[in-house]
Amino acid sequence: MIFSDIPAGAALFIDANTLVYHFTPNPALGPACRQLLDRIARGELTGFVSTHTVSDMAHRLMTLEAVSQFGWPMTGISQRLRRHPAEIRQLTGFRQAVDRVPNLGIQILPILPPFLPQAAAISQQYGLLSGDALIVAFMRHHGLTHLASHDADFDRVPGLTRYSPA
Repeated sequence: MIFSDIPAGAALFIDANTLVYHFTPNPALGPACRQLLDRIARGELTGFVSTHTVSDMAHRLMTLEAVSQFGWPMTGISQRLRRHPAEIRQLTGFRQAVDRVPNLGIQILPILPPFLPQAAAISQQYGLLSGDALIVAFMRHHGLTHLASHDADFDRVPGLTRYSPA
């Protein structure tokens, strides 16, 4: 299913990739992500993210910004940034995105300590990476079943309905 299939009034978790596509000039996926976040801003949908998801978004935006601004290759970008802290100080787009997330009408909630062992079990049960399993644990805790994500790995988790931008 795609974002436009999300029923009015639904509460959903917003994965980091949806936010990244919203904040970057992605011609294929960006428009659908912006439309989804506009629906949340208008109150048609209720959107949630976790603090770790906003951090994941910021990291991805930071790496994309560094690649664009400095002409660096994407391969090994995190290591390159670690070795060049002065360049990190020049990056501003990722910070602006972090500051803008609450203004989109999305509720940012914390990751609670009990989510961590739950996520480890979910990771093993469904073969998910730890960050994705943490999203599932978060969603279960908050009674969420709708997920806005381009990541098809979530399709292995029964009880979740994933909506993709395309």
